[in-house]
Amino acid sequence: MYATRLLVFRQGLSEVGYTEGQNVKIEYRWAEGRYDRLPALAAELVHHQVSVIAAAGGTPSAMAAKAATATIPIVFGVAADPVELGLFASLSRPGGNVTGVTNMNIEVAPKRLELLHALVPSTSIIGLLVNPSSPSVAEPFERAVIVAARALGRELHVLRASNERDLEAAFSSLGKLRVGGLVIMPDIFFNGRSEEIAALTVRYSVPAIYHYRKFVEAGGLVSYGSSETDYYHLVGAYVGRILKGENPADLPVQRATKIELIINLKAAKALGLTVPPTLLAQADEVIE
Repeated sequence: MYATRLLVFRQGLSEVGYTEGQNVKIEYRWAEGRYDRLPALAAELVHHQVSVIAAAGGTPSAMAAKAATATIPIVFGVAADPVELGLFASLSRPGGNVTGVTNMNIEVAPKRLELLHALVPSTSIIGLLVNPSSPSVAEPFERAVIVAARALGRELHVLRASNERDLEAAFSSLGKLRVGGLVIMPDIFFNGRSEEIAALTVRYSVPAIYHYRKFVEAGGLVSYGSSETDYYHLVGAYVGRILKGENPADLPVQRATKIELIINLKAAKALGLTVPPTLLAQADEVIE
């Protein structure tokens, strides 16, 4: 599922001179969308006295790593503002043992709603699916989408899911709420269930937009968000630089600025939608 992310992470490492199995060993820990497992996993890595922790599983993993150690260097990957999260006080000079990479998956939330509106212009009611277990992302994302929905004159229903039962309940409520389009919050729990969520959008015949390309590859309609390859490559390169001896306190937070729009024409056809030519012209990739 995360093969692309690992590949480009390792490429970032290799560009600084590190190759897994040759001169660097990587200890992997997977929470599988269970945020409650992260503190224990971070503590394990601290116990093993690793040289660097790459907390690239979003905001919850970054916060768990920071809480676990004040000495081992940490390279995070987050969508939320790291200063607002309290990871440090300055983007340009983080200080301490933490630095990393941010993406634009919260900032482009209004654009996702605009793209959905272009695909289903007659829809007056939009759904927003968020994971309340990750409030540092859910809350700013929800605020941004609420503002965008008002600007477009659309009614918005916020649906919340942090487990399998919640997911099914959220989708089964769409018909009753007369939701004609769905925006999905960027979230590790949802990422790990991209195939399931894509299948649910097909079963309930709801056009949906997410940030994750795997969602579209699995049969979802459209994704719009930060490029995974750009984002995780930067994380890998920063880990390599720290292994080389650079101090995380002196490494400014980097920003992954490449945004990708991917459209699945098969999904559009199944939903009875015609994708506007102007939208197709903007797409970085079209799945036919």
